[in-house]
Amino acid sequence: MGGTFDEILQALLAVSRGIDAFNQRLGKWVSWLLLAMVLISATNATVRKVFDTSSNAWLELQWVLFSMVFLLCSPWTLLVNEHIRIDIVNNALPKRVRNIIDVVGHALFLLPLTLLMIVTGLPFFLRSYEINEQSMNAGGLPQWPAKSLVLLGFSLLFLQGISELVKRVAIMRGLIPDTATVTAHEVVVEEAKRLIEDITAETH
Repeated sequence: MGGTFDEILQALLAVSRGIDAFNQRLGKWVSWLLLAMVLISATNATVRKVFDTSSNAWLELQWVLFSMVFLLCSPWTLLVNEHIRIDIVNNALPKRVRNIIDVVGHALFLLPLTLLMIVTGLPFFLRSYEINEQSMNAGGLPQWPAKSLVLLGFSLLFLQGISELVKRVAIMRGLIPDTATVTAHEVVVEEAKRLIEDITAETH
């Protein structure tokens, strides 16, 4: 029975790697929209000050770009273990306890929430698309593309949640090394410590 379960996990790990690769690549690309958002914001402010005019379409585009970054980069954030939590408590716990907490959290909270948002987000988007919903502001943007981000973002987050759940269970079964609970912050700290040690060794 254990062998069969481990074989299923190995197959799911292959799917998990595909999900991780896609969300990481997407997150890196979408993160560049932050630069576009800053440039648009700076241009809007300059035009408003210099020419005393403004555009609702460009203002709303800033909000849409922010929404894209927030929603479409959230799976990447979960992947690199940088989501919000109480780090001072989490870091004090053994890795096995962290993994158990993650399994319970993903299975009972994250996945049900993402499913709820997908189920409610689909009609939310479809109604807007069917009527070609437009902005209430003069010269604003269509609303349905922005509303599609809710459905798309939570669908990707659901897939990443599945991937993280599979990896945590595989770690607890000893199928892969326990590296999934290491945060980017911890990696930076360890690199800094090694760099300091190297500099100290060279000076002595």
